[in-house]
Amino acid sequence: MYVATLIANPERANLSSALAIQTAMKLGVQGMVWLAENIACDIEMVTFPTNTEVVWQELQDQGIDFVIQPIDGRRKKILLADMDSTMIRQECIDELAVEAGVGDHVAGITARAMNGELDFDDALRERVGLMKGLDSSVIKKVLDNRIDLMPGGVELVATMKASGAYTALVSGGFTDFTKAVAAALGFDENRANTLLHKGGKLTGKVQMPILGREAKVEALHDVTTKLGVGVEDVIAVGDGANDLGMLTLAGCGVALHAKPIVAAQCDVRLNNSDLTGLLYVQGYKQSDFVFPNGVSESWKHHDS
Repeated sequence: MYVATLIANPERANLSSALAIQTAMKLGVQGMVWLAENIACDIEMVTFPTNTEVVWQELQDQGIDFVIQPIDGRRKKILLADMDSTMIRQECIDELAVEAGVGDHVAGITARAMNGELDFDDALRERVGLMKGLDSSVIKKVLDNRIDLMPGGVELVATMKASGAYTALVSGGFTDFTKAVAAALGFDENRANTLLHKGGKLTGKVQMPILGREAKVEALHDVTTKLGVGVEDVIAVGDGANDLGMLTLAGCGVALHAKPIVAAQCDVRLNNSDLTGLLYVQGYKQSDFVFPNGVSESWKHHDS
């Protein structure tokens, strides 16, 4: 058995009954089940349809995501998530660079690295080097004024944890930021690079070894081994080239608003949905969502 899931952005809620029924018929099925009215629905099929790419493109043109997968094992036991441009809207190093007066230059390097055009480690060292001499207090300033949580992240982590899943934030960014974001969202653990500080200023260096693409794969293996489960029990989400290792290894690798090189190598592509799309992909209904209290702008003032 297979299941196709149609997912709209919750802010638009533009998945009409007519479109859902029309899609089901194109897939050779008569019915569908709503996960959230006008936002997400499931269409179950006995065999894998041959017209999935055509259907996918037609739905993309209307701002609807389309995911098809085996129905067995779709609900995962581990969430492995990137941070920058995934659990938060921004790239932290780009925001630090604005404070250092080199924002455009660093943003250009970041974009090329995330699209796989540059070696991740070399690009990180170059960008961090440009932060040398920046006052350490700028970390809090950036968190307070420049960083926002990605919509749906609160519900994603809380709902999966309520169902017994383990959650890990694995970033090629920096612990100064992952600690605050992980604490706010309730992640069980976080891993990232460590910016080196001396005398209240950034040294322009990062602690070695650099956590890049292979470190995310290592984290996947570490967590699955610790919990005694397989890689098929993992849903991983990211947007950059350094996420590809974990995305292609996980049972469900989700390219979220991803760079072209990433989207091209992932079967699950969410270009329209927010992070709640990861719940719909796993078959959760909106009525299953957990909304914890207390996550607001105050998360930025967590002691990182």
